[in-house]
Amino acid sequence: MKKDGKLTKTILNSILPVILAFVLGGFIILAIGENPLETYGILIRKSLFTAKGFMNTLHYASPLILTGLAIAITFKANIYNMGVEGQMLLGGFFAGIAGAYLPNMNSVLHKLICFAVAIVCGMVFALIPALLKVKCRVNEMVVTLMLNYAMIKALEFMTTGVFRDLSAGYVATPTIQESAMFSRIGTSRITLFTVIVLVILVVMYFVMKKSKLGYEITAIGKNPEFAEATGMNVGRKIVIMMLISGALAGIAGAGWMCSEQFKYTLSFSANPGLGWDGMLIALLGGHSPVGIFIAAIFYAALKTGSDNINMYTSVPKEIVAIIQGMIILFLAVKFISDNTRLFDRFKKVKKEAA
Repeated sequence: MKKDGKLTKTILNSILPVILAFVLGGFIILAIGENPLETYGILIRKSLFTAKGFMNTLHYASPLILTGLAIAITFKANIYNMGVEGQMLLGGFFAGIAGAYLPNMNSVLHKLICFAVAIVCGMVFALIPALLKVKCRVNEMVVTLMLNYAMIKALEFMTTGVFRDLSAGYVATPTIQESAMFSRIGTSRITLFTVIVLVILVVMYFVMKKSKLGYEITAIGKNPEFAEATGMNVGRKIVIMMLISGALAGIAGAGWMCSEQFKYTLSFSANPGLGWDGMLIALLGGHSPVGIFIAAIFYAALKTGSDNINMYTSVPKEIVAIIQGMIILFLAVKFISDNTRLFDRFKKVKKEAA
């Protein structure tokens, strides 16, 4: 009974920010002079209830599932890897370099090399803050945040200099070889990369829910001192978690490169970025693989459905960005409340004052 109550609370905590964001978005749509229910109906129907729309939604959800998992596996242990964006960009960049500069070869082998390079890049970049955390007790949140910006600038320098494709009319690396590209299935954008992501999702479900490592992650998240006292090597587990997180981020970057972008540009990860979106999805999904899958589909549906809003109504597609922003705001408030017990303290002070 207690477990059912906890599950219900988790679901409500995830759904409530979405409902509030859609309600506030509805008021904005009403102010424009359009029908919110009709607008939302078009958005959901075109992105989820048509074959092509659902396939495109799955395609855009694929890297988000991976970045969401990369965030979740560390956040669940109260280890804050805020560097998923940088790890994903580094993996995507060097996957693109491997895809462009290696000679045309067997398609499967070429893709495997691109993904292997991206995984190594993501893991190495995640290892830096992990070792600083374990060996020097440096706050991993600060380190990973700062490394993101350092990596963005480093990749910008390499893209505009050493690896720039001079034949392109804008700043970009050379286009990857055809053997490194994932072919689209039918008329939609979906590729074999989505199948790979779903396999990884199933594997991560068993890792996080059914394996010894999954139980250890939960134990560290609840009480790291007690976990250490029981004989668990917490430092080693932190390094393992960060390496897995970096690997997932690297795969997301390689997949996005080989299935969508095909070259590295300064807007490779869009705005705010696939890594940052992954954080929202992890929070929205309650750090659960199943929840992350649902949250990623929902978030990608907003993206694919936004173009249809422009076509069938006079509501600008920027309304989706507003809704996303409000979801982030409400989730941020929830995250701060859960980690600082701010509202509980406020209630306690108010009770004492009364």
